[in-house]
Amino acid sequence: MTSSRRRVDLPSLKRGEIRDPALSAALRKLELTVRRKLDGVLHGDHLGLLPGPGSEPGESRMYQPGDDVRRMDWSVTARTTHPHVRQMIADRELETWLVVDVSASLDFGTVECEKRDLAVAAAAAIAFLNSGGGNRLGAIISNGDATRRVPALSGRMHEQELLRAIATTPKAPPGVRGDLAAAIDALRRPERRRGMAVIISDFLGPIDWMRPLRAIGARHEVLGIEVLDPRDVELPPVGDVILQDAETGRVREFTIDEQLRDDFAKAAAAHRAEVARTLRRCGAPLLSLRTDRDWIADVVRFVATRRLALAGRA
Repeated sequence: MTSSRRRVDLPSLKRGEIRDPALSAALRKLELTVRRKLDGVLHGDHLGLLPGPGSEPGESRMYQPGDDVRRMDWSVTARTTHPHVRQMIADRELETWLVVDVSASLDFGTVECEKRDLAVAAAAAIAFLNSGGGNRLGAIISNGDATRRVPALSGRMHEQELLRAIATTPKAPPGVRGDLAAAIDALRRPERRRGMAVIISDFLGPIDWMRPLRAIGARHEVLGIEVLDPRDVELPPVGDVILQDAETGRVREFTIDEQLRDDFAKAAAAHRAEVARTLRRCGAPLLSLRTDRDWIADVVRFVATRRLALAGRA
């Protein structure tokens, strides 16, 4: 491949069946790519993609703007008359749960891969970066029609099986919309030990998932991973077209002129900004991955930025 952009080395689910040996080989190659590219960026056995504060209480320090007010140390604050927060010691073992949206809107891609492929790649990054040391990984996979729960276990074989389950989840029947709110809410039952929750979706459609996500964020560290295609944010100047909503099946004719392109771009930007604000209200940082960009480089930049921000506050 001559393009400078990195292709997600997973076969497209939209173009036919996946032979298991091909998928296994693709997942192994994906693992090697992630580990090699991020080697030197992440250090230590328990520092994953989103370094959380842990759950065991440690020492207190002065409050810095941006600190989580839920970790205020009120006794020290009262004694010193200055706001303090309690630092936490990371657990020896981390339990991470993925909520993976593979609804019909993710079976779409116009550049190097489909958004579903990118969702698998994002799940792989989480799996490989949080592996080792007895860390456990589980997943809730939803296509809008059915929800599959993969129990949280440790080990490389389990990681491969979990990624295979995501990659081979069947498409939803025509006219079935995704239900991200229900998928997130499924993570609340049964109650789990404190850990990390990662939401992987294109976050298109109504933002009706704030309440369950806020409930999850009260107990777990939360990360949102947004997977997008260029056509999600802008329309090409192609003139008369017939478009179909992948989740409702509705078909409409449009004439894509400059006015429509401008209106679409503004609406898409407003929706993405509202998604980012909603995640921020739930205490969740947002990592955006696109089918027309080097997703590995985006992960590296995100991790490096988070590390610098946490180091600055410490």
